[in-house]
Amino acid sequence: MKNKVTVTVAGRNYILSSADNTAYVEKVAAYVDAQMAELKGESRASALDVAVMTALNVADNYYHAVASNEDLRRQLKEALDEKGKLDSQLSEAKREIVRLQLGKK
Repeated sequence: MKNKVTVTVAGRNYILSSADNTAYVEKVAAYVDAQMAELKGESRASALDVAVMTALNVADNYYHAVASNEDLRRQLKEALDEKGKLDSQLSEAKREIVRLQLGKK
């Protein structure tokens, strides 16, 4: 089910249709609005230029997040692989302990 949400970005109202909940859509719009206000405050750029610069910044943040996510996935895979090796070594050590204890009796 799609929700219709009215948000304000750069002083203009937009009616958005989204499957996400209203609070999330408002949060996203507030983020974009804040980014645009920050860029507009730093320059005399046109509204279109501010919108394009904001889109570029958001895209940059997105690609950095994707790269970070991929790096975290790689680290997690390496940690799980290492855990698997350590689990195998532990099992082998336990078997060796049992074998040695049985040999002493």
